[in-house]
Amino acid sequence: MTFCRRSFVPRLRRAVALVSMLLALLLALLLWLPATPALASTVEEAVLAGGCFWCLEHDLEGLPGVLDVESGYSGGRLRNPTYRQVSAGGTGHQEAVRVRFDPERLSYPTLLRAYWRNIDALDGAGQFCDRGSSYRPVIFSRGASQQQQARDSLAAAARELGQPIAALRVQIRPLQLFWPAEDYHQNYAERNALSYRYYRWACGRDRRLDALWGQRARSSRPWVAEP
Repeated sequence: MTFCRRSFVPRLRRAVALVSMLLALLLALLLWLPATPALASTVEEAVLAGGCFWCLEHDLEGLPGVLDVESGYSGGRLRNPTYRQVSAGGTGHQEAVRVRFDPERLSYPTLLRAYWRNIDALDGAGQFCDRGSSYRPVIFSRGASQQQQARDSLAAAARELGQPIAALRVQIRPLQLFWPAEDYHQNYAERNALSYRYYRWACGRDRRLDALWGQRARSSRPWVAEP
């Protein structure tokens, strides 16, 4: 077979041009696609009750390392509770939130500091304007490690407030089950901004937090020994 350079070279050039065009298209596609955030290698969960779950969900979801916060119910024995049932009392459940977080970016003790400074730690009969057992503040611990860290945070919060541990009315209890609340309760602060802000103001939540925690209210800054 006789090699024909005149016919081979044009075909080679066309092949090279085609490959170059395909590579350019692939590069453009990769640059156009939005970057996909790396998933956390390990995700941990915390379940916390601190009065109105609309407020606690909103207060904790902005922490760096928090992946999502879901409103729901925990602490009682009634399965698949509804908001009406929990609000009426007698179920043993508290309004609570489930926080999913990346422990490489947010430690459980740091999350607990933010939790404490978003609640009235001296009130065990409810929170702010919401009264009754369903609004009682509770840390629901998952396993021995969370339980010990919760106890440590209780002692640290008492020192910061200048109060004996017995004066703090937040319970620490083992987590049994968490039941997600109805869809209309999720992301309530974002979906109903005006009514949420009015409720929070009328309830006196931030006024009480400022009075209790001072400049550290609503923050996750390190503990101090005294108020």
